[in-house]
Amino acid sequence: MTSSAASAPVIELEVTGIAHGGVGVARHDGRVVFVSDAIPGERVHARVSDDSKVSFWRAETVEVLDASAHRVAHIWPEADVAVAPEQRPGGAEFGHIALAHQRALKQTVLRESLQRMGKVETNPTIVAAGGEGEESADGTGWRTRLSLHVDEAGRVGPYAARSHSVIEVGSHPLAVSGIESVALTLDGLEPGRVDLVQASDGMVRVLSRPEPAGRRGPAGQSRAKDAARGDRRRRGRGAAARSERPAPRPVDPQLFSTIIERVGDREFSLDAGGFWQVHRLAPATLTRAVTDAVATLDFDPEAANLDLYGGVGLLAAALGDIGGSGTRVTSVEADARATEHAGENLAEWIGARAETSRVDRYLARLLADASPLERARLRRGTVVLDPPRSGAGAEVVRSLARLQPDGIVYVACDPVALARDVATFGEAGYRLRQVTAYDLFPHSHHVEAVAVLSR
Repeated sequence: MTSSAASAPVIELEVTGIAHGGVGVARHDGRVVFVSDAIPGERVHARVSDDSKVSFWRAETVEVLDASAHRVAHIWPEADVAVAPEQRPGGAEFGHIALAHQRALKQTVLRESLQRMGKVETNPTIVAAGGEGEESADGTGWRTRLSLHVDEAGRVGPYAARSHSVIEVGSHPLAVSGIESVALTLDGLEPGRVDLVQASDGMVRVLSRPEPAGRRGPAGQSRAKDAARGDRRRRGRGAAARSERPAPRPVDPQLFSTIIERVGDREFSLDAGGFWQVHRLAPATLTRAVTDAVATLDFDPEAANLDLYGGVGLLAAALGDIGGSGTRVTSVEADARATEHAGENLAEWIGARAETSRVDRYLARLLADASPLERARLRRGTVVLDPPRSGAGAEVVRSLARLQPDGIVYVACDPVALARDVATFGEAGYRLRQVTAYDLFPHSHHVEAVAVLSR
């Protein structure tokens, strides 16, 4: 890493492509440079931020010399290229690009990821959240959940891009208006993370989370190391030292309060601090996407259908709506509180149940213990999986393939993770039939994709 912003070299770059993570690709003296805040086709001055690798550097645009026709005024003025890189908030790294071209770039990243890592040739379509006409014209005002941070000095704001420095800002253009107005008035909070959640009732809830252990304070000292030294002192000095140990911050009880989210005519209960799709149109969009995907398969409501990484049952409910009241579907989720809510949310289907388990362990139990009759039902079944950003992973994919379900609908929020898993599915005899991308994160590099695979 270069020593400081002041001493970092500034180089001229011709940006020729886009890479996963939303960064432009350029070359300098034969070395690949990944450069933020640039668009393919531009010539820029960029400040080198990381030269520690032999094979590539990282840099940040500080001046645009030849601008792309797709460059627009940044939707978040605080993140504009005119602002010093260390003062730009993260989370809107495509905010300087026209919305249609953002989607073209995301489509390129997904296509190239599937080609290079998934070993498949496909040209996925990409559509706006909710379909054309439902999204706001400029792609703003969609976040119903916003995470901010409070530093030791009491400053509240997002982290600067690629850092843990809190940046105070005067706007939050990606947030729905209710969240933005609350976010700009937060004050007097303890250091840590603050989540702002606006549910279907319109109320904005401010949820406080303690600062994670190990986060570095302003003096550069690790809190985890401080705690370890304190433990050694207490062991050496006995009970008299116990009062020196700082009391843990209480957990905000609002994190576990129940809220209701509505998707069409259906209601879902969940914890206020639990997982729910961030974009205001995402739950309905993914419900329709999974419904459309399942329609391409031979769905059997009486088979042993699975909803893996099921959360509070959003996509299991989509399967239930397709198959009717007798649909058999098991939603599997590691978070016990989410599973409890899923059981309530799926109660109208007599064949639905929610299991608390890690997906890898659940599949291992099925492989070891399922009866011949249940294995036959699993082979006739459809599996929907919505794994975390890291993907399902080889172990889960191979276990799932050994169960031989008839069809798989894979909801992915990371193109590279999806491509890796598609390659593993391919090795196990599954073919990628189609993939459609949904722009559920306008002005960021993230994209959601729904892939259909079958034996």
